[in-house]
Amino acid sequence: MKPFSQMTDAELTAMKADLTQQFEEVKGEGLSLDMSRGKPSKAQLDLSMGMMDVLNSESDYISEDGVDCRNYGGVYGIQEARQLMADLAEVPDKNILIYGNSSLNIMFDTVARGMSVGIMGNTPWGKLDEVKFLCPVPGYDRHFGVTEFFGITMVNVPMLPTGPDMDIVEKLISEDPSIKGIWCVPKYSNPTGISYSDETVRRFARLKPAAPDFRIYWDNAYTVHHLYYEDGYDTILELVEECAKAGNPDLVFKFVSTSKISFPGSGIAALAASEANIKDAENYLKSQTICFDKVNQLRHARYFKDMDGIQAHMKKHADIIRPKFQKVDDVLEKELGGAEIGTWSHPKGGYFISFEALPGCAKAIVAKAKEAGVVMTPAGATYPYGKDPEDSNIRIAPTFPTVEELERACDIFVLSVKLVSIAKILSDRKAG
Repeated sequence: MKPFSQMTDAELTAMKADLTQQFEEVKGEGLSLDMSRGKPSKAQLDLSMGMMDVLNSESDYISEDGVDCRNYGGVYGIQEARQLMADLAEVPDKNILIYGNSSLNIMFDTVARGMSVGIMGNTPWGKLDEVKFLCPVPGYDRHFGVTEFFGITMVNVPMLPTGPDMDIVEKLISEDPSIKGIWCVPKYSNPTGISYSDETVRRFARLKPAAPDFRIYWDNAYTVHHLYYEDGYDTILELVEECAKAGNPDLVFKFVSTSKISFPGSGIAALAASEANIKDAENYLKSQTICFDKVNQLRHARYFKDMDGIQAHMKKHADIIRPKFQKVDDVLEKELGGAEIGTWSHPKGGYFISFEALPGCAKAIVAKAKEAGVVMTPAGATYPYGKDPEDSNIRIAPTFPTVEELERACDIFVLSVKLVSIAKILSDRKAG
C-alpha cells in the first residue's frame, strides 16, 4: 500500500469518502464487540473445569504437611501449594508467601503496607512529604491505578526493546530517596509484549537506590503464557536470585498467580521475595487474616501437581489464543501494511498487542471504533493518569472474542485508523 503521507489531497479525500460509506454501513449493523480487557475466553476457562472434580465430599482434605485445609491456620499456605507457586516463580519455597486469588491485590496490599507501617522498619510513606514510583510506559493501567489511589507521584520511564531505559532508572533512583518503587511486567510486558533482556535484569539487581525501602515491583504475570512453543519462547533471568548474587537480596517483590492459568477469579497468587521481606509481609498479614483459602490451594496443587502439569496446560491455552493473535496481525498487515499510519507489536506471549497510531490520533480512533460497536481499552490508559503525551498508543486485547468476532472487530478498527489518520494528515497540511 502507498504511504498515506505520499498521497495527494484529492486521493485522500476520495479514499475518505469511500471509507466513510463503509463505516456507515457497519454502524447500521448494530454490532457489540469487546477488545477492551485481557480476559480469557470461555474455551480457555473450560480447560480448567477438571479442577472442580479434584475435591468432593469424600476427599481427603489433609495437606502434605498435615494441615486440615478446611480449618484455620497456615498463613504461609499449605506446603504443596507453596512448592507449586515457588516453581512457578522460580524460587525456593522458603521465598514464597501465598495470598488469595489475585496478584493485583497483593500489590495493592504491599503498597498499603508501605504507606501505613513502612517496609522493613522504615518510615511509613504516609508520613513523608512526597512518595514517587517509576512507571515504564506504555505500561499496565491497573499498576498506575494502585499508585494513583494512594496519591503517589508517578514518573514516566520510556520502554526500550530491552525493557525500561535503565540509564534513566539508575540515575533517578540513585539521586532521589522519595522514589520507593518501580512497576515492571518483565515478561511479555503489558501492552508491548517486550521481555526484558538479561542485561536489563542484571542492572535491576545491581541498583543502588537512595531509599533503603525502594523495591522493584516485579509483576511476572505472564511467566508461562507463551504463544509459541515449537518456534521458541522468551525466557528471562530470575530476579530474586540475581539480587541475592548482587548483594541486594531485599530489593525485589515478585508477584505471580494462576489467574490466567486456571480461573482468573478463583486462582491462587503469591509473593516471592527474600526471607526478610517475606517475614515482614507475614507480620503485616497476621493482623488481617488467619489464613487464605487452603481448600483452593489444595485443589490447584492436586490438579496441576507440578510445573510439567502447568506447562502442558498452558500449551492448550496457546493453541486457543495463538490463532487470535495471528488474525489481528494478518488483518493489520493486509489493511495497514505500507500505509505508514500505524505500527504494532508482534509478541511471543502474553495477552496484548500494542498499536502506535499517528501522534494525536489514539483517542479519536478508539472513539470512532466505539461508534461502530467495538469497545477497546481507553486511549491513554497505558500511561499514568491516563495521559499519553503523544496520544498514540492503543492496547489491543485479542483473547476474549472468538476468531470470527475478532476479525470483524479488527476490520472496524482499521477502518477507524484510516479515517482518523486521513483527517489528521489533511488537517496538518491545511495548518502548515
